[in-house]
Amino acid sequence: MDCRQEISAWRPQVPGVVEVFHAHFTDHAYPMHVHDVWTLLIVDDGAVRYDLNRRERCTPHDTVSLLPPQVPHNGSPATSQGFRKRVLYLDLTQLDESFIGPAVDGPDLVDPLLRRRVGQLHSALAHRGDELEAESRLALIGERLRGHLRPRLVTQAPRTRRGLAHSLRELLDERLLQGITLEEAAQLVHAHPAHLVRTFSGAFGIAPHQYLMARRIDRARRLLLDGRPPAEVATAVGFHDQSHLTRHFKRHVGITPGRYARKAPALGRSPARGPQSQPGMA
Repeated sequence: MDCRQEISAWRPQVPGVVEVFHAHFTDHAYPMHVHDVWTLLIVDDGAVRYDLNRRERCTPHDTVSLLPPQVPHNGSPATSQGFRKRVLYLDLTQLDESFIGPAVDGPDLVDPLLRRRVGQLHSALAHRGDELEAESRLALIGERLRGHLRPRLVTQAPRTRRGLAHSLRELLDERLLQGITLEEAAQLVHAHPAHLVRTFSGAFGIAPHQYLMARRIDRARRLLLDGRPPAEVATAVGFHDQSHLTRHFKRHVGITPGRYARKAPALGRSPARGPQSQPGMA
């Protein structure tokens, strides 16, 4: 197979948008990981096969996929030609945590109007000076996403008492930079280490160490897009050194930290190929 990849990533000056990420992969497979923000994904060519909450799914080119924060997922090409995708990472000001459950139940939305609006937002985000347009388009997208998810809220069971797995997740979030040993975590949450790993993996579909690594990679991406050098970013997010960061970053993102930072496009030109959006706010 011809193994190719094209990546562009940047952080726009638009509230609510944490990162814009465009990529073309022919064979890169994402490991199981989590984000602390929403992943809004459209595929322009090919298709992506992924697992979310232990259920296999596929997102073809005519859907909009909304992957919720804190829920593990992976991703790989569903065709031999790979896939070309455009992703927006949105913070919880756009969709709060109450929508996570409904998004897990139905992450792939067949909505031509929503998809067109997402494409138009990507176009606006590629040009400095179009921030007001981008904010307007994002507002319409958020409204439509909530409309899709809100009817499912009434079917959600009441939240159960926060258990052992949630306690460990909170602890991992608190110790994101300095890290923690399994033995220490087990003592703090009063559980046997093996039971703790099984409980966490059973609740979230991802092992504790995978969760911690994914959170660190997310933070590294943001610092790299802020212009900080990889060696500095490595220690800032809890990695031992730059080579440690590079090994895990490439496995998660498909590119080294140094190349990822250099791929951030100069605003004012389109950062990635894709279908041309139509004018207007429709």
